[in-house]
Amino acid sequence: MNTVTKDFLFTSESVTEGHPDKICDQISDAILDEYIKSDPDCRVAVETMVTSCLVIVVGEISSTAKITNQQIKDVIRKTISDIGYNSPDLEFDSESCEIILRLHAQSPNIDLGVTSTSKKEQGAGDQGIMFGYATKETEEFMPMPITLAHKLTQKLSQVRKLKEIPWIRPDGKSQVSVEYKNNKPIKITDIVISTQHDPFISNDEIRDSIIKKVIQPVCMDLWRNDIKILINPTGRFEIGGPHSDAGLTGRKIIVDTYGGQGRHGGGSFSGKDPSKVDRSASYMCRYIAKNIVAAGLSDKCEIQVAYAIGIPEPISLMVNTFGTGKIMDQEIEMLVKKHFDLRPASIISKLMLKRPIYKKTAAYGHFGRNEPEFTWEVIDKAETLKNAIGS
Repeated sequence: MNTVTKDFLFTSESVTEGHPDKICDQISDAILDEYIKSDPDCRVAVETMVTSCLVIVVGEISSTAKITNQQIKDVIRKTISDIGYNSPDLEFDSESCEIILRLHAQSPNIDLGVTSTSKKEQGAGDQGIMFGYATKETEEFMPMPITLAHKLTQKLSQVRKLKEIPWIRPDGKSQVSVEYKNNKPIKITDIVISTQHDPFISNDEIRDSIIKKVIQPVCMDLWRNDIKILINPTGRFEIGGPHSDAGLTGRKIIVDTYGGQGRHGGGSFSGKDPSKVDRSASYMCRYIAKNIVAAGLSDKCEIQVAYAIGIPEPISLMVNTFGTGKIMDQEIEMLVKKHFDLRPASIISKLMLKRPIYKKTAAYGHFGRNEPEFTWEVIDKAETLKNAIGS
């Protein structure tokens, strides 16, 4: 089965950890981590909003952990400071910002469907649809545009924190356009970087430093002199962060996933404990899709599952290899059903999700990162799937 030949440009974006929406994601996940350290079975669903000098956290928490409001506020302030908002000059400062908390227990109606007992297995935390995606076009099994976009924002943060470019401030974005021929990425055509900066830095210095110390080191072998580069297209980006633009948890779901390649179920991840299948099942779908591609069953793969609240088994499963499968998609679906357990409790156990690993996921993408916390990136099922085809 051959994929349809297609030539196109595809663009993805990433944002730095100092972007207002990403501040909110990190705060929400830092609070989750604080609870899960003491109570792995906690139920957490928290949302954060930030604006100039103000942080508001709302949501539901049910836990045996004895964590006070003051301790939560300390976690919030440390998170903001670690990101880099630790000076009054930025108009959003970890020490002086006001923090408002509005937190209460999880609804008992939801708990009835989720909490397992000796007679009843843990059900899904909500109804919904989740997707996972993988492609062999990069070593991370991720689309090239989002992979490069994340690497650029990570580098932007790195040179700021190491003071290699001392005038960079925390807020920033990247955007990468890649040309595809026959559905394969062949070259970068455009890069856009927007970075908050100190006053009095000239546009020429900003452009020269960002190209030499951020873009070229990331692009390396992909670097070409004819790449169109835009740095701070409006000319100045002195005012940034929450003072410039309000932030909210869950507003960067495409940045968090596949940069627009592969579909998205609509549910965000941050601030949700793993009983919420929005998060845990999306991680599992990525794990399955990546193992399928790593096994050579297809060049790209998308998995969709759907759940009903309180029901352990998914109500549907779909495999789509976009015409790149070495066997029929229906056959791959049968292998998925045989080798992967999609019940919430099994997902949580397999991926070891009852650990304080979530703050790290809340910036620079939840996928394509081969770090110990990211268990859904392991390709330990690839050989099993490969052997299953052989048999």
